[in-house]
Amino acid sequence: MGDFRPGPPQLRPGRALAHTAGAAGSGSPHRSDGRPPQTPRGARRSDPDGRSGTTPPVPGRPTSFFGFPLAGLLGLVAFPALLFALITWQVVAHGPLLRLDGRLSRAVVHPDRFSELLSDLGNIQVAVPVLVIVIGYAVHRGRATGTDRWWLPPAAAAVLMAMVPAIVVPLKDWTARPGTPAVPPAVGYFPSGHTATAAIAYGSATLLLLPWLRSRAARRGVVAGCAVVVLAVSFGLVRRGYHWPLDVVASWCLATALLTSLRLVLSRSTRRRSSGTPSSRTGPS
Repeated sequence: MGDFRPGPPQLRPGRALAHTAGAAGSGSPHRSDGRPPQTPRGARRSDPDGRSGTTPPVPGRPTSFFGFPLAGLLGLVAFPALLFALITWQVVAHGPLLRLDGRLSRAVVHPDRFSELLSDLGNIQVAVPVLVIVIGYAVHRGRATGTDRWWLPPAAAAVLMAMVPAIVVPLKDWTARPGTPAVPPAVGYFPSGHTATAAIAYGSATLLLLPWLRSRAARRGVVAGCAVVVLAVSFGLVRRGYHWPLDVVASWCLATALLTSLRLVLSRSTRRRSSGTPSSRTGPS
């Protein structure tokens, strides 16, 4: 049976009341530890992404990686990789996309000296020395300013350049795609090595230079110049008949994925430099 004794309820051993009477005249209970019964909405802390949360903050989904939007990063890697896989499948399976590729090539091919000169900009003897010069400049600037891990961006660019033949040559042997009618009968034209060399060499050189350029106009000019050179090489290769258009597009996809990886490395190095690490500050040791 219940407790029918008159008067307010009494505390019993082993029991505790969730609330006690509030301040005199308040008419509302409060917590026994002195804190308010509910955290006001405006007083709640936000999580790292700015969303309203509790105390301590509840972490949300990661939205960035080394300062880059995660969705954009995945797109820059996943979409070119998927497109490259699709083109490679069409080449190996002799799919319908090759017929469109052939018609486009016949409409564009017109061998001349100018297109040959443009394609020569993708030669190893031309593109790689440009990257070597920029690597030397980045090494000099990094050491002179005491940048933390100054060796990382130049080393990453050199490794990326070395990966081009390691990836392209096996693909050429595996796909064994014949060349256009404008070149002697042979196989091994997919993907375009000249396009990949130009995109990686000039693209890596551009990424190495950007952190050292203070003017926004200079940075835009370097990026635009890199894009113009890579497009000129691509046009020269197709115009001269050295490659099918799909060979060039596949190399664009491959280079985009590789340069995105390099951009992540350089972004991490730039953040370390701007954060003022002990090795990047000048002064007596």
